[in-house]
Amino acid sequence: MTSSDQRSRKPRRRLFWLAAFILVLFALYSGGWFYLAGRVKIEAERTVAELGSKGIKADCANLTVSGYPLNFAVSCDSLAYQDDARNVAASIGDFSAVARITQPLSPVADLRGPLRTVAPGMPPLWLDWDQLRATVKLSWPLPRRILLQAEGLSGQTDPVDDTDPMQLFSAGQAAGQLQPNGQDVVYTGSFSDLEINANAIGGRLLPALDGGGEATVKNGVALIAKPPKSLRGQSVDIASLDLSSGTARVTVSGPISVDADGLIDASLKIKLKDPKAVAAILAGAIPEHKSEIEQGFAGIAMLGSEPSMPLKVVKGKASLGFIPLGKIKPVE
Repeated sequence: MTSSDQRSRKPRRRLFWLAAFILVLFALYSGGWFYLAGRVKIEAERTVAELGSKGIKADCANLTVSGYPLNFAVSCDSLAYQDDARNVAASIGDFSAVARITQPLSPVADLRGPLRTVAPGMPPLWLDWDQLRATVKLSWPLPRRILLQAEGLSGQTDPVDDTDPMQLFSAGQAAGQLQPNGQDVVYTGSFSDLEINANAIGGRLLPALDGGGEATVKNGVALIAKPPKSLRGQSVDIASLDLSSGTARVTVSGPISVDADGLIDASLKIKLKDPKAVAAILAGAIPEHKSEIEQGFAGIAMLGSEPSMPLKVVKGKASLGFIPLGKIKPVE
């Protein structure tokens, strides 16, 4: 054998071992993919059975795992949860979640409405949308981020008898994001073209609203793990909350807390843009205090087109600068 033959065989052997290595990796990946697909179905069945033993009905109809080899997708024809003991129920239409092989820890889920809910202290609701997408950044022990984005969102009551449903609201777009920060949870959200049905708020009139903001829920991680039965003892720090309609704009920032008796304490900063336009909106929303609102905001307008002032709430007693706003009832 000549030296040239030996040199030509070396690249062939390298290509052979490279191909063999790739085949082994692909076999391991395929085995892992199908193992995980099987575990998803087994764990889903186990979870449903465990909930059933506690008297809770849950279902992921026609659970399917697909997407091999480039994606890992889980889908259900519908999702349902019903806990008669707590009078809590929810159901939703199609659900699909996809994680790409290049981003396995960033699944994206699409949900089809309507979402029908029943909860204590509130009427059954019917929520619907044109598109609803959830994006999750997975990590341990908590996700790094959960983002919900909706278009064409609307809500109405969902009567169990023959009475007609009441339209509650509609919004062109809405988005909300949750991120843990130590033991707290930071919420960031926005919405546009929010219209609230006057009949849903006692005949009060509000124009279409845009808004957005950021707030930190204190001890939010524990609250998500075990939702509280009451708002008492909870607190929120608002970095910024913005509501606007036309030229009118209100921006709020500062801490809010609820004590053990349900009384609210807050030290907020309120910034107004076009106070006269803000007054017109408030007068339409609270017609029984129209004269007080107009008189108070006439004085505020003298401070300029974008004045700011403190909103204080001490044991439920609220005042906006020098304008007393009355007492807020204790929350439950």
